[in-house]
Amino acid sequence: MRLTILALSLALSACSLTPDPARPGLPVPDTYPSPATIADGGPAADLDWRVMFGDPRLQRLIELALRNNRDLRLAALNVEAVQAQYNIQRAARLPAVNATGGVTRQRIAADPQADPATAGRVQTQHNLDIGISAFEIDLFGRVRSLSDAAFARYLASEEGRRTVEIALVGTVADAYFAERLAQEQLDLARRTLDDWRQSLDLARRLKAADQNSGLDVAQAEGQVATAEADLEERARTLARATNALTLLVGTDLPGDLPPPWPLDERAVRTRLPAGLPSDLLTRRPDIRQAELNLVAANADIGAARAAFFPRLSLTTSLGYASPILGNLFNGEQRGWSFTPQITQPLFMGGQLRAELRLAEIRRSEAIADYERVIQTAFREVADGLAGSATYGRQIDAQNRTVASAERRLALSTLRYRAGLEGRLELLDAQRQLYAARQTRLDLKRDEIGNAISLYKALGGGGASAAD
Repeated sequence: MRLTILALSLALSACSLTPDPARPGLPVPDTYPSPATIADGGPAADLDWRVMFGDPRLQRLIELALRNNRDLRLAALNVEAVQAQYNIQRAARLPAVNATGGVTRQRIAADPQADPATAGRVQTQHNLDIGISAFEIDLFGRVRSLSDAAFARYLASEEGRRTVEIALVGTVADAYFAERLAQEQLDLARRTLDDWRQSLDLARRLKAADQNSGLDVAQAEGQVATAEADLEERARTLARATNALTLLVGTDLPGDLPPPWPLDERAVRTRLPAGLPSDLLTRRPDIRQAELNLVAANADIGAARAAFFPRLSLTTSLGYASPILGNLFNGEQRGWSFTPQITQPLFMGGQLRAELRLAEIRRSEAIADYERVIQTAFREVADGLAGSATYGRQIDAQNRTVASAERRLALSTLRYRAGLEGRLELLDAQRQLYAARQTRLDLKRDEIGNAISLYKALGGGGASAAD
């Protein structure tokens, strides 16, 4: 009979006071303002980052970062911590069975009215019990709501880890291409300095032959000095970019890395399928994380509501007690206890209402955060699509600018050597070509950065894409 009552009590899982979960509507338009990029393949979130980034050197650096980066390691440890918290909360839904054994020795004080034979004697009591202590029968779903909230937060922490992983992949790629840009700008500055030094040497030889004035030499010397200063700045930028990349990777850069690809080669896919804003709900881990936090906040309301109702707890034990250890397990030494207890809050100074109000406010905060994350994601994708639609045409125009500057410099060089125009026109042509080439490198880097940002905004770069 007692076992039947215990089984029925444990099986009770009555009404739940948790509100029905309701996902807020999308606080963004149904389509993006810029036309979606047309590209082959499935969603960008399913695109392997090894396919997205074709440069073998970058692939190796991302692999090192995923193993060594401290931010990602902290995110993984946070997942394990939240999982442990969920396991603790889930254990509260099951009865805790404890076995207790002990020996008690005591001396009975002398009592004139007691039996003189027992006064002053030392008594020994052996006991062994197995029982359940203060197990709450979850009549109104309070414990289950707390467990559901803990489970949702565990899932949210896992999505948070994937968010950190996606951000790490994109940030390493950004830092890598920043280093590549700095290296190519440094190489361009070196080539330009060599060309301008040759031009200075020509000016000096013409001055020695009385074919120009000292003003031409001074202008050429000033131009070379400017190029030397720019070269030092480019070298400093490269060193800082390398330091930033090393920090992200989490270890010193190995010496056996594959050779890098030039920025001119298609080291990154710049055309990605965007889909619809509704796709972000299932593709972006930060949105899923915000939604799971909303589920957890909703479950907290159920637990706060259930706190107003009675709590039924159960304590029971079965065991043996005997003054002689050898007789401990005799049938006549067996004992049991069954102690159900019900508790109804009557007056707590408004604490329960305040806790319910706090849970409702936190759900409202979770809703606002969920909508904010969606709006941010929409804006990031829209910005990426706008860049994809314009960078290609801008780079084509800049290529024409570079070609025009190269033709002008060639003609100015011929006219200067023929004495048809002064040194000032040649200097201006050289500077214009150098600036046009630097601008082209900047635009190419911006196009790659835009593609990386769009890839992250669409939910690409996580472990699911890598495995």
